[in-house]
Amino acid sequence: MISSIIIEGLIYGMMVLGTFITFRVLNFCDMTVDGSFPMGACVLAACLTHGLPVFTALLIAFIAGLVAGLVTTLIYTKLKIPDLLSGILTMTMLYSVNLRIMSNKANISFLKIDTLFSRLDNFFYDTFSASSSAFISSLDSQIGIVLFMIVFIIILKLILDTLFHTDLGLTMGALGSNPQLIVSQGVNPDIIRGIGICFSNGLAALAGAFAAMYNGFADVGMGTGVVVSGLASLMLGEFIIHSNKIGLQTLRVLIGSIIYRALMMLARSYGYKIHMTPNDLKLITGILIIICLIITRTNLGERFQEWKKQRRNKAVGSTETASVSNTASKENK
Repeated sequence: MISSIIIEGLIYGMMVLGTFITFRVLNFCDMTVDGSFPMGACVLAACLTHGLPVFTALLIAFIAGLVAGLVTTLIYTKLKIPDLLSGILTMTMLYSVNLRIMSNKANISFLKIDTLFSRLDNFFYDTFSASSSAFISSLDSQIGIVLFMIVFIIILKLILDTLFHTDLGLTMGALGSNPQLIVSQGVNPDIIRGIGICFSNGLAALAGAFAAMYNGFADVGMGTGVVVSGLASLMLGEFIIHSNKIGLQTLRVLIGSIIYRALMMLARSYGYKIHMTPNDLKLITGILIIICLIITRTNLGERFQEWKKQRRNKAVGSTETASVSNTASKENK
């Protein structure tokens, strides 16, 4: 169960990193993710069924996400359509495009197709089962997928952290905070915004491809509500870690994604005790986002930290007073 939570958290964490770029860095409400996420899975399925290597298929899926983001950017910049509607239009069109990519099939199973995760799973299963050590043979066969995802996410995080320390990354952050500053510096904001949107949807498509490999199938409807879960993960991470450093901001995105997946896993596993069904997960996600927004808007987190600080100061003050009184009483004696 823990390995599944980590794997799903890191896979969807890539999508949440893309959501972080658009919603937080660029201040752009992008709904394209609901279409680019399954697009990555559909492109991967089409590539694998035609015999392409896995890593080539992943690269093509990432490029397909870039193209989806480019379409949204062109609709927003050239047709002057609001950001939210631009993403919804692209998301709607991508449903038909994804069906075309998979030859008008709603889903494709990877049961008879070798994927990266199936190879890792089989390799570690054969290794652990053949080992004479009781500890090694008791390890989960998914440990190979866990290790691969941890290494992959670390490399991706380092790339993003490096990107946001370059002139391009700093310009993206300035664009989201103060667009007029970018214009006054002679930089075209449409190009910078387009780069961010394309890269965000590329990450979402890559996450969809990894999710398809982990689930064992690609489905055109697997992106429904993905952007909402991404926002919930993003807000959970912001609630846990407060920082303006980009390294900690990308880290809290991944932590929030893992925590969100853990909550969903607990709801699916033990929700029956309170008569909860899998159909209620979207309701739980919405309520979770509302709670995070209330905490953020009312500064409950900062008030709680201030209350803890005051209690700590009172405790220290009472301890110092008691020690002074004890010293005075000893001197009088």
